[in-house]
Amino acid sequence: MLGPVILAASRSDRLRRVVSAAPVTKPVVNRFIPGESVDQIVPIIVDATGKGLELTMDVVGEDITTPEQAAAARDAYLELIEHLKALDLGTRAEMSVKLSMFGQALEGGHELALSNVRPVVEAAAAIGTTVTLDAEDHTTLDSMFAIHEELRKDFPQTGCVIQAYLFRTEEDARRLAAAGSRVRVVKGAYKEPASVAYQEKPEIDKAYIRVLRILMEGDGYPMVGSHDPRIVEIAQELARRAGRKPGDFEFQMLYGIRTEEHVRLAREGHRMRVYTAYGTDWYGYFMRRLAEKPANLLFFLRSVLTKN
Repeated sequence: MLGPVILAASRSDRLRRVVSAAPVTKPVVNRFIPGESVDQIVPIIVDATGKGLELTMDVVGEDITTPEQAAAARDAYLELIEHLKALDLGTRAEMSVKLSMFGQALEGGHELALSNVRPVVEAAAAIGTTVTLDAEDHTTLDSMFAIHEELRKDFPQTGCVIQAYLFRTEEDARRLAAAGSRVRVVKGAYKEPASVAYQEKPEIDKAYIRVLRILMEGDGYPMVGSHDPRIVEIAQELARRAGRKPGDFEFQMLYGIRTEEHVRLAREGHRMRVYTAYGTDWYGYFMRRLAEKPANLLFFLRSVLTKN
């Protein structure tokens, strides 16, 4: 399987330099990451919302090694919120954050991440929108869920992400499928050991559907994070059986992937939110997109081979 190999490459400084220096890389990266600064991303937000789409914004960045870098990540989100305030989009443009960017892996990281993410959640609430905490590898999840629970005491609209390929996720879904909760379910993109996660696609797909059924039948607000056409169809059927209307759940897909499907779902009356990343530290995010789907890797290789 190529996915684990590509994920390992995402942490290689040598490959980072090679890929970053290749002339073809930047045009291909732009398919998934449409800007490096807030000023570049604002027109993307305006264009997408004008088409009836909603967004969740992600400032890319990984491998935080100092408290100063974590504070800079916090400040980058606060800058984004200032620009969103001027657009007055409310929840049509929310934010997704990785707690690793806020210092979770550093000494005293749990408290550091909480202290850095809280002002972002507060500022988001002040302009009428919210924040979703992304899931990372399984060793970080207890901390993430604890921070999520703490934030929800004052900001109950704060969302979180669960990953269907982990054995623990069905139990997490039952706990989270409560009134007022916002939960995005994804298949999972990190390399996890067989002791904690399903390894084969058929098993992962079945687990995803089980988790999605729990969320749809619960009292919370499910967010369906998938590009799989079959999953999209099943989500609609599960929602119908649970008595949910289109506004009672939403679909989420990545910027640059199945863009025509984004518009189609929005035109059919569904809430369709596009996960849109931007920033200069794009390498890790880009490599995960290649690892998640062979078609993304083929797209990149074709671009390399056909570039004059």
